[in-house]
Amino acid sequence: MEQLIQQVEEEFQHRFGDGYKLIRSPGRVNLIGEHTDYNDGFVLPAAVDKSIVLAMNANNSDSCHFYAMDKEESFEAEISKNIQKSDQRWPNYLLGIVDQLQKHGYEVGGFDCVFGGNVPIGAGMSSSAALEGGVLFGLAELNDWDIPPVKMAHIAQKAENEFVGVQCGIMDQFASLNGKEGYALKLDCRSLDYEYFPFNRNDIQIVLCDTQVRRELASSEYNVRREQCEQGVEILQQWNSKIESLRDVELSMLFQHENDMDPTIFKRCKYVVEENKRVIQACSDLHQGAMDSFGQRMYQSHAGLRHEYEVSCEELDVLVNIARNLKGIFGARMMGGGFGGCTINLVQEDYVDSFTNQIKEKYQQQMDKEIKVYRTNVSSGTHLISGQEVASS
Repeated sequence: MEQLIQQVEEEFQHRFGDGYKLIRSPGRVNLIGEHTDYNDGFVLPAAVDKSIVLAMNANNSDSCHFYAMDKEESFEAEISKNIQKSDQRWPNYLLGIVDQLQKHGYEVGGFDCVFGGNVPIGAGMSSSAALEGGVLFGLAELNDWDIPPVKMAHIAQKAENEFVGVQCGIMDQFASLNGKEGYALKLDCRSLDYEYFPFNRNDIQIVLCDTQVRRELASSEYNVRREQCEQGVEILQQWNSKIESLRDVELSMLFQHENDMDPTIFKRCKYVVEENKRVIQACSDLHQGAMDSFGQRMYQSHAGLRHEYEVSCEELDVLVNIARNLKGIFGARMMGGGFGGCTINLVQEDYVDSFTNQIKEKYQQQMDKEIKVYRTNVSSGTHLISGQEVASS
């Protein structure tokens, strides 16, 4: 991380000079609770030590200037007029934040921004939310705006919904902005009430296995799943008008009206209702230190994502099946929107090296492909980088 921070600083100084603020904005993992956030349900994410680092400063103009180090691409735009989307795509995550701040009544002046990171793109660790949260947090710091954490997450989500065009829930932005080192964050995506659960065990490592299969979250399938859930809610509202989302549905009621639904709609709804319950049970497992039970819920989650929500793929399924039979594994499942990306694995620290070597070897044998493996630790949410943090990274 120290090297990344230094590179961002040097690039900013080269392009724009001194006087900047440094922000670290983390990616996130989701321990359990997939595709429940936009159904007003529960999720259990955690911010991790894969991050985007941003250097930002006001430039006393009406224009913004961005430089994406990883892509080696520049972008500039005037922001005093109606902001237009960019064909480059990545600037839209930054422009969307400016657009939302303006809609919320904040006067956004021109600014310069250089950023780079080590959050794997497209691997289900929410690099987009990290970028959105980092820019939003940086602008708040530059302008001395006191924006509460919940409002900040709302603004970042709206930027992705309305400007980028991805109908994501609020989990990614909330976890990145409000993560806490050593804790998982249980979030109620309806009320935005949240609670921290300890996840600071030195004997367990979060290991991510990246299929390197990429499918953009904005793909049609993501929005289709959301529409299917909404269709299920509309059907159930005929019998209970108080139902606002699948959050309000009990499994017994869903089965009562199985024949009133298209079989595909029923499967989608069944997965979400059961996944919400798994999150609540998983939090109890963490509280009790029952990691074997927690791991079994991860396997159940993956089975639901594979067979009922149908957002997995062969590569993810193979990785979960391999992991299940290795020593030191508590649980594994696909993580993120689906159709590629990572599996998340909870592994005993003493077995992490052997787990990594074996899963790489066995996956290569079965799929004739290579995977990337990332070891991550639970970290704090978006924050200003201090001199002490640079020295200790």
